[in-house]
Amino acid sequence: MADILKQPSSDLSARFPKIKRWPQTGLMLLDKSFYLVAIAALAWFVYYLNSYHHYLVLYFPLFVQFGVNTLIIALISMVFATIFGFLGALGRLSRFAALRWLATSYVEVIRGTPLYVQLLIWYYVVGQFLTNVGFDPHTQAFNLMTVFQGNSLVPDAFNGYFYGILGLSFNYGAYLTEVFRTGIETIDKGQSEAALSLGLNGRQVMRRILLPQAIRITIPPFTNYFITLIQDSSFLSLLSVTELEYITFNLAGPQTDAGIKMFVYIFGAVFYFALCFPLGRLARYLESRLAIAY
Repeated sequence: MADILKQPSSDLSARFPKIKRWPQTGLMLLDKSFYLVAIAALAWFVYYLNSYHHYLVLYFPLFVQFGVNTLIIALISMVFATIFGFLGALGRLSRFAALRWLATSYVEVIRGTPLYVQLLIWYYVVGQFLTNVGFDPHTQAFNLMTVFQGNSLVPDAFNGYFYGILGLSFNYGAYLTEVFRTGIETIDKGQSEAALSLGLNGRQVMRRILLPQAIRITIPPFTNYFITLIQDSSFLSLLSVTELEYITFNLAGPQTDAGIKMFVYIFGAVFYFALCFPLGRLARYLESRLAIAY
């Protein structure tokens, strides 16, 4: 080893030839080529949309209207899913075996069955049962809005909205249960023990010590689930709920020209992308921002 170190650099170069590497200029060209291809693809897509400009102008207001409906449905569903998830997480962490068993059963059954089937059960089974006992969501909503002279705002398919949102909320509540439970259990137990030793009770520890930290941990996965919920809201078209998927199929169905039919489907996908992409960027930002502390 000492002999090798004493040899001149020219001898070392001859004994250990330089490893050929990809030229840096080649990497730069490859990088620029990628951007050129991306710009070309974007230009082609704009040209493609413009080639159907008549249908673009005609259908754009409808897609905006029902895209807003989709977003509202997703927001309401996520609010109730958060409530279900938080209650489920408390049940999973409860000291009482019955509550733990109930919460675990809820999570396993919901995650182990398709959302499609769950929505049908909510609409046809639960809905029929509630109707038989005298509760009809459409009638209740209509009577309530009559008091405010706004019963015209209640759609005929209100029952589909009602049970569809309940089904989505109940389904995603099971997934958020595990998100919230994991977020709470991630926090070091020493913090809870220290808070209890200072005289705080269990509720105060949960509210002042655990939850503020758990919220920071669970925000990124929470945002990701919200994106998926927006996409899964398309299942509500099965219940005659007028959302983005519903209007896409109703506009594309009557078309006999395959090109126009494909354009309508692509246009609907563009609106889903417009709803989900900003949330995806937000989720990445939150992951990078909040992961610094953990």
